[in-house]
Amino acid sequence: MSETSADISNATKVEALFRSDLEQGDRALAGVAPVLSYLLANSAQSLITDDLLARMRGMLADISGQLMRIEADAAAPLPPSAQGDAAQDRLIERLASDSTILSHCFAMAAEAQLSEELEQRLGIDQVLTPLMQELIASDDAKTAELAMAAMSAQARFVQARRRMGLSLGDLPADLFDQLCSAWSDIANRSAAATRAKGEAMLRASYDESAGRAALLTRLVGAIGGGAQAALAIEHGGVALFTTALGRLSRQPRELAVLSCHASQSSRLALGLRAAGLSTERVVQQVLQLHPEFAFPANFGELSAERARELLRESRNGAGK
Repeated sequence: MSETSADISNATKVEALFRSDLEQGDRALAGVAPVLSYLLANSAQSLITDDLLARMRGMLADISGQLMRIEADAAAPLPPSAQGDAAQDRLIERLASDSTILSHCFAMAAEAQLSEELEQRLGIDQVLTPLMQELIASDDAKTAELAMAAMSAQARFVQARRRMGLSLGDLPADLFDQLCSAWSDIANRSAAATRAKGEAMLRASYDESAGRAALLTRLVGAIGGGAQAALAIEHGGVALFTTALGRLSRQPRELAVLSCHASQSSRLALGLRAAGLSTERVVQQVLQLHPEFAFPANFGELSAERARELLRESRNGAGK
């Protein structure tokens, strides 16, 4: 066998290994929403950690509480409804049955767990990381201003997480619209007008561009070629790391967050390679998060382009 043929054969074996791992990871992710929905309704089960479930319950309760307070403001000066608690319980149940909303809460809870773990294990600050400090001190006024806004949004996000909350203003636009639809679904006829007024008030105050994810994404885009610096998690921190990983590997940010889970280590390795990192840097970052991960012997032969293609095939296959 010629040297060229051997190289092709080795590369094909590496791709086959990663494709198999991605398919297994896709099956695991596809089962997340229905499993979580079941577990949230059946607290005696413990297939997923109690901490994760508690965070998600807290987020759903906080989201529904924010909506109910807006509805109460919309009803003024009418007296508050005696059905308030029951209505909030119905809303929580409705949100917990929505796979998209549930998956977003799961990703945010997973990000919280990872951030707290790395803060304790590696001393990585959840808000003011070395890279964030550098960007705030940038000579470019626009970059510095954007970094300050992103840092403030991250600080608010961390504070909300610590009380198991989630700001409505941090939701992406498509999820925000879905949330409004879920809210309307549980309105009875007598409350329909109040609910519509509350939704109008909520939409008037919503600005996706001011949300945390949007600010982080714009910040990563603003630093251009320097965005790879965020892919050193000890330098950029979890928020910038996952944002840069999603942007540079052409994946949704939520999927980039979930790729940091131990069961998705192959997706993380492919994402970092797709983002343009060298073999050495990919290995360093993956092993920093998951020291037990075993790389294929010929991983270095996998190009960034093929890594992107494998990730794209995985997402397309998962959508079927």
